[in-house]
Amino acid sequence: MAIWSSLARSVQVSAQFNSLVRNPVLLNAAKNALVQNRTMSGGHGPKMFTITPSRFQWHKFKDMFHMYVMIGAIPILAVVFYANVFIGPAQLTETPEDYVPKHWEYYKHPITRFIARYVLENPQQEYEKMLHHLYEENEKAQMLALEAKVRAKMAERHDYQSYYYRPAIGKYHRVAKEAAEQLDSIQGD
Repeated sequence: MAIWSSLARSVQVSAQFNSLVRNPVLLNAAKNALVQNRTMSGGHGPKMFTITPSRFQWHKFKDMFHMYVMIGAIPILAVVFYANVFIGPAQLTETPEDYVPKHWEYYKHPITRFIARYVLENPQQEYEKMLHHLYEENEKAQMLALEAKVRAKMAERHDYQSYYYRPAIGKYHRVAKEAAEQLDSIQGD
């Protein structure tokens, strides 16, 4: 029962709201709340001064946008114009037999050559770095496989890790052995 009464109440509220929204007096009041006309009567006739919301942020945005576009676009367009008109594309020529071209000399456009020379890395260097990375990953994989083999053998033979074991260094072992033999020869039986 409570649900039916709340539904009936919501229908009544929505009907009242619709009658308020469609009221032309309220619509004009809402419209005039945003834009107001004010009579400027100083004895010179009915001049109207329209009060509108501020557009300061929009004008500031336009000014800053134009400024930064011009700061970025004018130098870039000047460089592109200079490169295309005065330098031009690269020409194919015969190279001497003992000359090895640099990696940026394979590009035709001067801006692309500049970017390849001063901004991007050498493709050969990038290739070798990738090979080194693959080598390191391969070494890690081999070490993990060997470790897995050792663990499998330890599990198969019911062996355990000996944390107390210290590997003997040959030089010190020989010195200790010679000292022990010398003591045995001095002491005798």
